[in-house]
Amino acid sequence: MRRLTVFIVTFLVWCALLVPYSSARAATEGSGWDIKGLVVGLVAAGIVTILFSGGTIGDARKFFSPVRIFWLLVYLPVFVYYCVKANLQVVYLVLHPDMPIKPGIVKIKTKLKTDSGITALANSITLTPGTLTVDVVNGNELYIHCLVVKTTDEAQATKEIAGQFEYFLSRIFD
Repeated sequence: MRRLTVFIVTFLVWCALLVPYSSARAATEGSGWDIKGLVVGLVAAGIVTILFSGGTIGDARKFFSPVRIFWLLVYLPVFVYYCVKANLQVVYLVLHPDMPIKPGIVKIKTKLKTDSGITALANSITLTPGTLTVDVVNGNELYIHCLVVKTTDEAQATKEIAGQFEYFLSRIFD
């Protein structure tokens, strides 16, 4: 089941990447999907499945759980909101004549329990402009570099940096 899941997900990603190419081809040549591209995708998905399926999803049924998918769909707009908000804050800092930055590294402690959840949190923090996950220690302590350090208190920093993501990620990954 694990290999089948990896194969299907890999092939679907390939097809999603192939859509713009197939659409452009259909507009110019009048044909639909690129059969050669689909065959290459099947071969590529097969190779990825053989090479990488051992270290991925533990239980495919859990991975495709409707509850997880629901929370992922809820999380994506939240993440985009905080990403846009952080972009605007960084623009303000860069364009401000005094450039009011106070860079530093703060430690936060997450309540997430799974490696996947902690990795998603670290990536969400890093993808948000103005913050960068530097290190993960003891499985649940993250060191974050911030352009503007508002507090060095661990609990308060955790609430400010990870609070908006942790709630949703715990429902997706834990």
